[in-house]
Amino acid sequence: MKSSGVAFGTSGARGLASAMTDEVCGAYAMAFLSVINQSFSINRIALGIDLRPSSPSIARACASALHHAGIIVEYCGALPTPALALYAQDQYIPAIMVTGSHIPFERNGIKFYRPDGEITKSDESAIANAVVELYAVEHQLPDMNSSAIEHYAARYLDFFPDFNGLHLGLYEHSSVARDVLKHILEKLGAQVTSLGRTEQFVPIDTEAVAEIDMQRGHDWANTHQFDAIISTDGDGDRPLISDENGNWLRGDIVGLICARYLGAKNVVVPVSCNTAIELCGSFESVVRTKIGSPYVIAGMHGLESVVGFEANGGFLVGSGFTRQGKILSSLPTRDAVLPALAILASAREKNCNVSDLMRGLPSRYTASDRLQNFPVEKSAELISRLTSDESALRDYLAPDGAKPIETNNTDGLRITFDNGEIVHLRPSGNAPELRCYCEASSNQRAVQLVKNVLAKIRV
Repeated sequence: MKSSGVAFGTSGARGLASAMTDEVCGAYAMAFLSVINQSFSINRIALGIDLRPSSPSIARACASALHHAGIIVEYCGALPTPALALYAQDQYIPAIMVTGSHIPFERNGIKFYRPDGEITKSDESAIANAVVELYAVEHQLPDMNSSAIEHYAARYLDFFPDFNGLHLGLYEHSSVARDVLKHILEKLGAQVTSLGRTEQFVPIDTEAVAEIDMQRGHDWANTHQFDAIISTDGDGDRPLISDENGNWLRGDIVGLICARYLGAKNVVVPVSCNTAIELCGSFESVVRTKIGSPYVIAGMHGLESVVGFEANGGFLVGSGFTRQGKILSSLPTRDAVLPALAILASAREKNCNVSDLMRGLPSRYTASDRLQNFPVEKSAELISRLTSDESALRDYLAPDGAKPIETNNTDGLRITFDNGEIVHLRPSGNAPELRCYCEASSNQRAVQLVKNVLAKIRV
């Protein structure tokens, strides 16, 4: 780990694709196996990939190492991360997903699942300290098993009502979910128009939508008169959804609407999510955690009628739900398809446009962006200085001379000011990036706050 730089971040082990050699990836697979073998009797592991060009070779290294260890590898091919997780959960076997999610093209990663769900932070520590025997890569990937992707599609086809009459845009880019998502939408009766499909990998970040994609959303909506546009990040665990006007919705607001649709009583979200979740009064409890699905999963533990979601829109189902006699089982890992379908079903149920779903919600808007190629050490130094130096905090973060009234260090530095606005800085756990989240009473104001803060830091 030290020599390659491939290390655990917010979600899985990640690093430069060039550093993810056969030796490094095989070692991670064997370390994972050695850790879960302490708690489970393992003879099968499910394996999947996203559409990055480096993913097949990483998967081959993992599969070859596992084969040497006597493990049967069920290769599920290119599929969304939640599809692999669902299959592993229902088969009660571990899983390895090769994906870099939304991070830049030149990076990749490996995500691990125990038979009972995502690995914990203590599992990550145990993997990092494991001593394993390495083998040369001598085996090809097994033939693909399509059961996982079919099982995933059935999960939603069996739960949601029909979407007859809806005209939807599907922004496919290089999302590994593009084909199964189109299949699900069309099977539910929607007319689907494919948009922007490419075989070149595109790192879509649902928390920091690029200007070109914002413009594409408006242009597509104007041209085609869609009811909504649906997309996901690279590995299909974070949704990107627009209203009928091509405006991309914030992930935490999508999560709020999905939680309401399911009738959840308890919600677990990271500290970066919009405060409308509490202010809307729809839930009996709202638990706030550090950023990252392992923390959300830990927060859901022991709660009934519970869901979790993140600012990126990834939605986790912590308990089973029944709606109109149809059952949705738990899936405590990020998913993009469920919240996308819940948005469409909510609008259809209310006989309104997607944009109308925002009406009645508290007027709280969140915007976010990032500084790329910003070393983690530099981020830590900046946050330490802002925490200890009030004048520096005021110069960098305070909007229009507002005074800080609350500091939250749960994950990074989150400051609430006396005018009700919030500024949150946090180093990325996956890449050398500094993220900035701002919340205000209008979307325009939140976007401007983010630009102002990052401009000052950039200088």
